[in-house]
Amino acid sequence: MNHGTTPQSDKRPGVGQAPELCCEGRRYAPGHTTTGGGKIHEVGLIGGTFDRFHIGHRNLLMSGLSKCKAIEVWITSDSIARDKDIRIYSWNKRVDEIKLALGTDSERLSFHELTNLHGPAPTHEQASAIFCTSETMSECETINTMRGESDLIELEIICVEHTMSWDGLPISSSRIRNGEIDREGKSWIPDSFESSDMIMTSEVESELKDPFGKLIPGPEDNPSIAMKEVLNMTKGCYGPLIAVGDVTVRTLQDIGRTADIGLIDGRTKRQVWDGAEGIDSSLYDLVFECTSPAGKLTPSLLSSCQAAITSWTKEEKSSLIIVEGEEDLAPLFLHPLAPIDSVILYGQPGRGVVIRRCGEDAKQRCRRLLSGFAASE
Repeated sequence: MNHGTTPQSDKRPGVGQAPELCCEGRRYAPGHTTTGGGKIHEVGLIGGTFDRFHIGHRNLLMSGLSKCKAIEVWITSDSIARDKDIRIYSWNKRVDEIKLALGTDSERLSFHELTNLHGPAPTHEQASAIFCTSETMSECETINTMRGESDLIELEIICVEHTMSWDGLPISSSRIRNGEIDREGKSWIPDSFESSDMIMTSEVESELKDPFGKLIPGPEDNPSIAMKEVLNMTKGCYGPLIAVGDVTVRTLQDIGRTADIGLIDGRTKRQVWDGAEGIDSSLYDLVFECTSPAGKLTPSLLSSCQAAITSWTKEEKSSLIIVEGEEDLAPLFLHPLAPIDSVILYGQPGRGVVIRRCGEDAKQRCRRLLSGFAASE
């Protein structure tokens, strides 16, 4: 079966799984058009990976249900999906998310494992419709050619448009995994941080007192002990290793594992730290400089974090961000921006190293905390 929600022109895992409404009334090839009227099919076919079920997936399936009495949803097998991206959920979890999101609407859906490109579509005798995007129209036409060779009727090809995110680009599972958008296509960081210095309120400050992640204890005079344990815990992580704080960055450097992204301000415990002079910026592909006063988050810091994460995501280039001021609040930007399964580390003086894997839960928490900041006057 054609993976109707994944553009063939873009080979990134999961890209394009974000259709919206039917492109009704357009003719694509002799013998079939998209459904434009009241015809209801008995059985329709939809294929895709359906990872991180999002609003585009919903629009695709609901469009199918509006045209068909029943839909067979052919979901990419775990073996094929994991070859694309190891972060893709299991087949069972992807199905469960669809059922949970659609509730009683899912009762007209049946779920099947898709183990090849076309699935049952070329020989399916009950189906009379197949759903796709414009990028995968050619595969649907190939399916109809194959059906014709077997003396089966052509499937009506119903084109479904992409659902767009806040930035005008299609919502896709890969963009969600890469940390660019949430499942509704919204940004993880409020617009106000792009243009204004934002001040931490007392309410936010109180929530930040507890470690945001798992504390790995270790002696303050030998931080490498805790850091080596942390590195063992990060094996198999997909995203970059992000270190916040001079001691954390320097410790990683000293034990031979330079951070993929490091943030430093020349201080520890808010005092100038002589050890910062030993941090070797030449170990990084890129160096960014920005300003962010204590208790504030600035557009300057945000743009540096964005550039560093984009450079790693697209080219796997490492970055060192040198902050004039303080880098303590940077994780509130880093978690929303970072790809799923990135690791963010920061030191807790006198206690050890805090480690947190980046997931949608961390992104949601940080967005909530960012919404509690106040604009600088």
